[in-house]
Amino acid sequence: MHVERLPASANELYEAAVGALERSYSPYSHYPVGAAVRTASGRVFAGCNVENASFPLGTCAEAGAIAAMVLAGERDIVEVVTVTGGSEPGTPCGGCRQRLREFAQPSAPVHATTIDGRLLTSTIADLLPHSFGPENLT
Repeated sequence: MHVERLPASANELYEAAVGALERSYSPYSHYPVGAAVRTASGRVFAGCNVENASFPLGTCAEAGAIAAMVLAGERDIVEVVTVTGGSEPGTPCGGCRQRLREFAQPSAPVHATTIDGRLLTSTIADLLPHSFGPENLT
């Protein structure tokens, strides 16, 4: 669903994601991405995409944010913002949708944005319907 502006809860995430995007290493695609996640405790973790000359070895911004979160001892994502340098909002790739689902409930909001203010808001369930999560293994 398209919305005109980020909810107030996502402003801090947006700023963190923009800061991460500005540090992106994307010399091959020229498509910088920054991502930020908020945990249940209120902490914010950001990551940027890091490309590699051997293309499959690059990492996504969401993966970087999740790694920083896990390293800090957090496990519960309640909100996500991605920011891209493209003309349209770029939602998380399939692998990152599953990575986010590992730590977020299906109802968690995901705000895909651009530097110039375009926005697409959905939920993990919208992005990954009928998902497989940790509860499926208990």
